[in-house]
Amino acid sequence: MSCVRDPFMPTWLTKVNKRVVNPIQGLWAPRLAPWALVIHRGRRSGAEYRTPVLAARSGSVLYVALFYGSGAQWVRNVRAAGGGEVIRRGRRQRIENVRIVRDPAAEPLPRAIRAAARRMPILIADLPDQRP
Repeated sequence: MSCVRDPFMPTWLTKVNKRVVNPIQGLWAPRLAPWALVIHRGRRSGAEYRTPVLAARSGSVLYVALFYGSGAQWVRNVRAAGGGEVIRRGRRQRIENVRIVRDPAAEPLPRAIRAAARRMPILIADLPDQRP
């Protein structure tokens, strides 16, 4: 039996990744799939942030595995703003209609994403600039 964990990773790892891993991953994430770089604004500060993520695209939809759960700061920022931007394979695109899926049966998902959704929440966003 599968169980969605929110967050999937231990919370102490967030601080390590933010200071050490993310700056390094940020170097290749915008160009090397399945990595992507989510660009978002702080809810209070308005500062621009860039967060490397694992993402997959299917048609005009972007799927992002939420290893740190749906309460991660970047997720909260993107949801509060109603979207943001993503750089994937060197292309910068707007993301809109951001939603979180915790139940793989709740929405039609590609096979690999459906498997990940059995273990962790998945962020789904529309890519309005992308043709299906």
